[in-house]
Amino acid sequence: MSDIWIMRIGHRPERDKRVTTHVALSSRALGAKGIYVDTPDPVLEENIRSVVDRFGGDYTIKTGVTWKEAMRGFKGKVVHLTMYGERVDVALPKIPRDEDIMIIVGAEKVPIEVYQAADFNVSVGNQPHSEIAALAIFLDRFTEGQALYADRGGKLTVVPNERGKTVVDLSK
Repeated sequence: MSDIWIMRIGHRPERDKRVTTHVALSSRALGAKGIYVDTPDPVLEENIRSVVDRFGGDYTIKTGVTWKEAMRGFKGKVVHLTMYGERVDVALPKIPRDEDIMIIVGAEKVPIEVYQAADFNVSVGNQPHSEIAALAIFLDRFTEGQALYADRGGKLTVVPNERGKTVVDLSK
């Protein structure tokens, strides 16, 4: 499978820090290569890099990147997640797995140019809901769940078990 990139539009650091953090963490956990965020936010960058440092993987974050900058020169397909798009189950078979994709995730009103520039406008349900949920469902279906328990070579790893919490520190 090719690389998956996320473009977060409309991030407001004072209001959206938890939501954008969860967009980044969910995309990382579900197989994305990295995220661009339109608003500069060094605290967000530091937090995500800290997770990557501890739990591993090859995930990058860059803030202060407009959607136009991110899309300029992008050599792949652009998927815009929106309530108004084509149903995810109808759109998924059309999205190539052998090309990089950029997934646009909005926080506030997304410019009409994004709808027009996207190769695919995809809806995950037709009711108001979280962009985190839409991204997670889309990525899980697109990657067929392959990233859920992938080893990312981190210092820490969580071992799933029925009860309790098992975190193994591999750096020792």
